[in-house]
Amino acid sequence: MSARDQLLVVIDPVARRADGESVRIARDVLGAGAAVRFCLPDGPEDFTKALARRGARRLVVIGDDRALLRAVQALHRERGLAASALGLVPVGAAQTLARTLGVPAGAVAAARNVLDGAERRLDLLVDESDGVVLGDLRIPPVDGGLLSGPSSGLASDPSSGRAVASAVSARASGLSRASAAEGHAWLRTCQSFVRTLATRPSRVAAPPAAGPSRLRVEADGVTLVDLDQPVEGVRVTTGNSGLAQVEVRPTSVGAEAAPLRVRARSVTVSGADFRYRADAVVAGPVRTRTWTVHQGAWGLTLPG
Repeated sequence: MSARDQLLVVIDPVARRADGESVRIARDVLGAGAAVRFCLPDGPEDFTKALARRGARRLVVIGDDRALLRAVQALHRERGLAASALGLVPVGAAQTLARTLGVPAGAVAAARNVLDGAERRLDLLVDESDGVVLGDLRIPPVDGGLLSGPSSGLASDPSSGRAVASAVSARASGLSRASAAEGHAWLRTCQSFVRTLATRPSRVAAPPAAGPSRLRVEADGVTLVDLDQPVEGVRVTTGNSGLAQVEVRPTSVGAEAAPLRVRARSVTVSGADFRYRADAVVAGPVRTRTWTVHQGAWGLTLPG
C-alpha cells in the first residue's frame, strides 16, 4: 500500500462539538477508501503533537479554517510542508478560507476529494516571526472592532424585569390600608415602567468606525504610500504565481482616490501600532511587519 493510501486523520475538537454527524460521515468515507489512523486531540497542544507523530502517513484535517491554519503553521515550523499534500474536510462554522482555496463543501464530497483529488502547490506568505498567511491579509482587520457587552441592568435580561416586578408587588403588599389607594397608583406606574424595560431589546454598542491609518507600505522595497498619506486599508492576497497581489486604499480627499494595486514578492508595513487579520486570526499590535511569498511552499489536495 502506497503512502498516499495511508492517512493520519486529525479531528479537531471544535469540529466534533459543532457537527458530530459530518465528522462521522467523513470518517466512514475515508475509512472505506484508505488505511486510516484517527487522532482525536483534546486541544491545540495535542493537535500539534499528533502532527509530529504522523510518520509517512498523509495528513488529513477534519475541522474549520482555524484547524487548517494550525496544521499549516505547525508543519511550516517543523519544515514539513514539502513532504506531501494536506487533505482537508471542512467541518464547522468558519469555512471561508476552505471555499476560497477550492476545497469541496460537504463531508462526503470533501472526503472523496481527499481520496481521489490531486496535489496542488500553493504560495505561502511568511512573516519574520514565522507566522503564515494562506489566503488573505488585511490591515486594519475586517470586523476587528470589539462589541461591548450588553448594558448592565434591566434591559439586558427580561428576567430582571420580572424580578423587579415581584419586588414591586411585595413592596406594595406591605402598604397600610390608609395608603392603599396611593400605593396601587404607585404600583401601576412601576409595573408599566418595568414592562417597558423587560420588552425593550438589549442594546449593544456599535463598534467604533475605523479611521484612517498612517502607515508606510513598501512592495519589494518600493514605497507605495508613506506616513504623510492616510490609508483606509491594506490588503495582500496570495496565489500560486510567486507574487502576492497588494492593494492599498488611500483616504480620499474630495474625489474618490483610486486603490493602488501592484504585485510583489515581499510587503513591509510600518508605522504606529497596528493590528492585522491573517486569514481567520487577528494579530498585533506591531510597529512593523514584513511578509514574503514562498512560492509553492505547501500542497493541498484539490479536485483534479
